[in-house]
Amino acid sequence: MLKKSAESEGSSTDYSDESTHMESTDSGEDGSPRYHTSNPEPMSEEERQRERDFRKKLNRTSRELVSDSIHQGVKLIVHRPDYDSNNQEEYFRLCQGLMPVVREIARKTLPLLEHEDVAEFARNQYYGSKFQADGVAYRDFRYFAKKRPPTESPALVVGLRVDESASMAAFGRLDAAKRAVIAVYEFCQICNIPILIYGDTADASRLEQMSVFAYADYDKPDIRDRFRLMGIRARSNNRDGMALRIMAERLAASPQQTKLLISLSDGQPKAMDDYTGPYAIQDMRQTIAQYERKEVRFLAAAIGQDKDVISQIYGSERFLDITNLNELPAKLVQIISRYVGS
Repeated sequence: MLKKSAESEGSSTDYSDESTHMESTDSGEDGSPRYHTSNPEPMSEEERQRERDFRKKLNRTSRELVSDSIHQGVKLIVHRPDYDSNNQEEYFRLCQGLMPVVREIARKTLPLLEHEDVAEFARNQYYGSKFQADGVAYRDFRYFAKKRPPTESPALVVGLRVDESASMAAFGRLDAAKRAVIAVYEFCQICNIPILIYGDTADASRLEQMSVFAYADYDKPDIRDRFRLMGIRARSNNRDGMALRIMAERLAASPQQTKLLISLSDGQPKAMDDYTGPYAIQDMRQTIAQYERKEVRFLAAAIGQDKDVISQIYGSERFLDITNLNELPAKLVQIISRYVGS
């Protein structure tokens, strides 16, 4: 259950002090993922205050990001979901059978990331911080490698948008979405890929026409985020273009070279009063075009009955048809892995 704060700008951030066994995502000497158990500490009052400050910042920033769009008059609240022992239990239950697949894909991806690290050094320099023994053979005094500026090194940032419309409750879609979100989150943790995971719904009330749920945010990574993910729910309507705009703007401003935004949805946009049909579709297409010019890459993973409409909105080159929901977690992780080093 998500609990609103006194400011009505998000969820409370009080955490249970129950010990939990967590899977940490570091790497062994051979670069393969290594897991061990740890117990996340309950939040101190100082940490809770930082959470409240971060939630307020997200609200302020998100509202600014849509202030010059057709969504400028929409009443938006960004929540920072809480979690409880039931969320922890659900997380570990859904993890069963997922992690071996995630680890295997990560194992194949990590060498590509190591190659990126090597590429961050410009070889054959007259001076630098890294000595290259193999360069001595050329006798040209260029025996060093010098660190390139971060902007020159290839890197990836990922955004995952989850449609939390009411129809997600049907046909096992919600469970499949949670499993996919876990897989994407854990893969990105293993590979140290910055990850933004937001859910959204529309028309919770007249005072909350757009609700955004910040489950994981690379500006404030938290070991507890994996449990927050279990707060994903089937709620109300969906105002897709607004959600895409908020996340795409965040990605566009990130320093990473490759910016991937995946939208996980089961239906076409529909929100009160008139955000539906051609009007909503045009807004989504314009948003996609605007942010593709800012080098954000879009991918729609369709898991519901409106696949044809979603394909028309995003275009066939940005569309992923998920007929078998059991394949969703592995497919998304595999797709993200292909963008590493691209």
